[in-house]
Formats: sequence, structure tokens, C-alpha cells
Amino acid sequence: MPRRPWIVGVSGASGTPYAAAVLRALLAAGESVDLVVSRASRLTLLDETRIAFRDAHWRDDLREWLERGADGKPGTFTVDVEGDRVRHWSAGDLAAGPSSGSYPAKGMLIVPASTACVAGVALGLSKDLLQRSASVTLKERRPLVVAVRETPLSGVTLRQLVALDEAGAVVLPASPAFYAGATHIQDLVDFVAGRVLDAAGVSHGLYRRWKGELGGGSGADE
Repeated sequence: MPRRPWIVGVSGASGTPYAAAVLRALLAAGESVDLVVSRASRLTLLDETRIAFRDAHWRDDLREWLERGADGKPGTFTVDVEGDRVRHWSAGDLAAGPSSGSYPAKGMLIVPASTACVAGVALGLSKDLLQRSASVTLKERRPLVVAVRETPLSGVTLRQLVALDEAGAVVLPASPAFYAGATHIQDLVDFVAGRVLDAAGVSHGLYRRWKGELGGGSGADE
């Protein structure tokens, strides 16, 4: 089968553990991934994990990032990022594959999405590969999930989110829920990542689903 990846864009908002959880789950589901890490997100990643994401060493840096838990503990997960399952495109490379509608892709997930990223995509600015890829995803009528991570939201951003919704994107605030029985920060992160994948139609087992029974997530029945 021809390679048809999910494009994952990581913008500069706080919340790099959300992106890591989505990437791990996509790979676990057998999906291929094209990764675009914005310049601003590299500063956030460095601040939140102490990992410097470098174009020349992106595979090693990605592995180190994805193997960390949401609490920052190294070696929490084992992840295979070798081979063609994962490709990385520099955010400044506007000639990259995902910049064209003829490039085969299943859709795009922006996790997390900053308000600056939301504005750029809503206005069609295409100032970097992340925004350009999102614009291409919309014009080709492919799934676009925007996991906005900001609070509070201004009126300007709210109007831009409405514009994205009207353009066909799924606006998915990074809002963890507690009914699934979360006992660790990783559980809260995985809930948001799971909802992103739900919106994309990708199977996963990241969180306990609601079954219509009160107290079902408390663990009392286990």
C-alpha cells in the first residue's frame, strides 16, 4: 500500500506531552507520521522537557522525547521511530511534501495548537510549513483536528476558532476529563490525546470510555 501518513504539527503552546502521547498512539496503531515541529514549539519543548529538538538529529531527539512520561521521567515508554514510519520536515521548508495537495496524507493533527497558530491557519497565512500544511488539509477536505491549548480565550481567538469549524476543522480544546478514573498526570494527558485520535478516527486504548454507569471510572468495580 502507498504510504499515507497523518501529518502532526506541534506549535508553540504549552502541552508537548499531549503531542508525545498522540505520536506514540499513532505509531502503536500502525499509522505513518509526518512530523512538523515549529520553531516556537522547540523552545517550549526545551523548557518542558530539557530536550533540544534538532533537525540534524531529529530521530534521536524524537525518541528521547517520546520515551518520556508526562511527569518527565525518562524511559517510561519504548518507541520505535526507525525506518519510514516517521518522517520529519523542517518548519521552514515550504517545498516539503505536506505543502502540496498532491502529497498523499490522511489528514492533520495540530497538538498542541497555540492561539498564534490558530490565527495563522484561520487567516490562511501559511507563514511556515505547519500553517501551510493545515491550509492544504482544509482545501483538500481532509480531516484537520486543532487541539487548542490556551486559557482564557479572547473574542478574537473565539471567532477564529469558529472560522476553523466552519471550514471543516475539528476544534478540540485540550481539556482533560476525570470520569475515566485518572490517577496520574499521564492519564489526563492520554485522555486528551485519545480524544484527538477519536476525532481523527484512529483506534486506540488510551482511556476508559464512558459506559453510562456512574462511578465506572472510580476503580471500585475492579
